[in-house]
Amino acid sequence: MRKSRFSAVSSSSPSSTSSSSLVGRRAVLAAAAGAGAAVALGATAHSARAATESAAGSARPVKVTVTARPAAEAERLRLGQFLRGSEFQPTGLYVPPATTLSFTVQPNDGLLPTLWIGAWDHWGEIAEPRSYPLTAGANAVADPHGGPVYLSLTGSGERAGVVFRSGAVPMPVFTLGCTSEAEYQHQLDTLTTSPYVELHAPHTIMTLSRDGALLYRGEDHAALLELVETIIDSHARISGLDGSKPVHRRKAGPYHFTEVTKVPTNVGAFASHGYMGFPRAYLDRATTVELLQTRGWGLYHELGHLHQQIAYKSTGLTEVTVNIYSLAAQRTLHRPSNLLTVDPKTGLNWFQSALLKLGTAGLTYEESFGAYEKLVPLRQLELAFGDDFWPRLHKLVREENPQSDYTESDKRYRALATYSSRIAGYDLTDFFVHTWAFPIDATGTAELAALNLPKPPVDPSTLTD
Repeated sequence: MRKSRFSAVSSSSPSSTSSSSLVGRRAVLAAAAGAGAAVALGATAHSARAATESAAGSARPVKVTVTARPAAEAERLRLGQFLRGSEFQPTGLYVPPATTLSFTVQPNDGLLPTLWIGAWDHWGEIAEPRSYPLTAGANAVADPHGGPVYLSLTGSGERAGVVFRSGAVPMPVFTLGCTSEAEYQHQLDTLTTSPYVELHAPHTIMTLSRDGALLYRGEDHAALLELVETIIDSHARISGLDGSKPVHRRKAGPYHFTEVTKVPTNVGAFASHGYMGFPRAYLDRATTVELLQTRGWGLYHELGHLHQQIAYKSTGLTEVTVNIYSLAAQRTLHRPSNLLTVDPKTGLNWFQSALLKLGTAGLTYEESFGAYEKLVPLRQLELAFGDDFWPRLHKLVREENPQSDYTESDKRYRALATYSSRIAGYDLTDFFVHTWAFPIDATGTAELAALNLPKPPVDPSTLTD
């Protein structure tokens, strides 16, 4: 896959280990859909649970109401981000291969949804879900590969109803705030036809194979989803997604975490348009509360790729600026910073080893520092200019929305330095160009000089956690 739409982390690298509404009406519908029962808008969590208990093997219709959201690409452009997020709205249903899925579409507000069948799995046999445009009234789709069933609807709050009549079976689904642990465990024991299981929360879809879900079925799944939501919130906060202006709203819809069947050698997890992929070997750190909290850097990192802004993400910074979000997650969870991890080879943490290199002959940012050492100056900007440094920078970038071609790495390095100086209120030429030896050309130094800012009272390059 082209690098412009895909990011993977090597399992040998330091960084590997790959609707904004509250739980309510849609979450209840998702739980009910997972139960294979017909539930109308306004159904209570109790009715959804009752449907769950009676739905195994039921052929009763399943009604899902889908609410229109901005398209994923429109959201990517609004947020100035590198990758598109998910636009899927889950149904809790699975359709077997080559099985006719019969359903009726009710375009209540004049918009027609799109149907999606399948799971994301870039290196697997079937790489991605298939989309099917729909018509009002009766529809029938037979997907050759089958898989989880999703809907998407592009717009702004309009609604459409879909009544699934035959062909699909319910998946085990745990919905935060709607499903009890006992109900979920009962689903795992009784809804055995689907090879997929899903966990749902306001900002989360987690799609697992049945076998993967059973590995850690003993977890407290409410606590797990609350933890995932906290991690997502940490990324939103460091991104300045505070809703203070329309441009600063969080991304419409959830983030999609997906178990994948295979990854290449030395790839631990990855992020791409629409989802993040985690192989079976990583599920302990993605689906257990303790390890997600203590060793979840890989998940924080891959979610970070879904937040990276493109304006200052040159090719050489793809695996660096992403960890602004990883560090934010660690601080939110009160975990020690990975920058303070001691390298057993040197006996030094990453601040110490990086700072020893400053001022040495032939120093270049891209060639002289390791992955964590490259992160040090980005953390130093927060230490020097406040915890709100990166939120403010994200917001300014969204408001100005600077454009650059993917190949313009020089321009993006210049943008990092100039935006940082503007947010700090100080001339950071020495910090970027002379101390850390970022590849900022003469055009960049001229742009920095044109800002006419004073020198900082404290040298940021001296600061450490």
